[in-house]
Amino acid sequence: MELVGGIRLVKTLPCLADPGKIIVIGETDATLDGVLPLLNAILPNVVSYHSFSGVMTLRRRPGLITLYPDKVMITQVADVEEGLALLAAMRDLLNRTWTRRDEIQPRHEGRLVPRPLDVYELLPRTNCRACGEATCMAFAFGLLESRHRPEQCPSLADPAYAAQRQALADMLEQAGDIPGERNLNAL
Repeated sequence: MELVGGIRLVKTLPCLADPGKIIVIGETDATLDGVLPLLNAILPNVVSYHSFSGVMTLRRRPGLITLYPDKVMITQVADVEEGLALLAAMRDLLNRTWTRRDEIQPRHEGRLVPRPLDVYELLPRTNCRACGEATCMAFAFGLLESRHRPEQCPSLADPAYAAQRQALADMLEQAGDIPGERNLNAL
């Protein structure tokens, strides 16, 4: 039995994080409260989940997907056509998860996901650009978005940064590998 028959596109907004892209907002025809703890248990890309408010944010490359009890918001979308495809993929993911609800142990507690500043604090903070980014903060964002790996920072190879390198590896491992798939059907 399907949980969500459809997610109707109700609004688009300019995406401030990525000029030229849009944010799509879709309204669901069913409440998502029951499926969110299931998604929290099975998806590796959950950035935050607040069971008391029924709001979950997923990382996607690029951007974020935020699920509310009755709507879905997706950032950094190229155009309306891509937005409609992503909303359809989200509907399919919700329904596949709901169909398997008897097999999944719901996870109601939130997740500890490092913030960019947490990662930045473990970097050399030299802004040397050897990693290809203009700043260490940009590299920190890249690490959290899985666009970069710690080995791309030559300074971290220095024995003086051994403790920071290990702490960074532990932090990123605990956060889990974040899939780079643009298509949610792959999840």
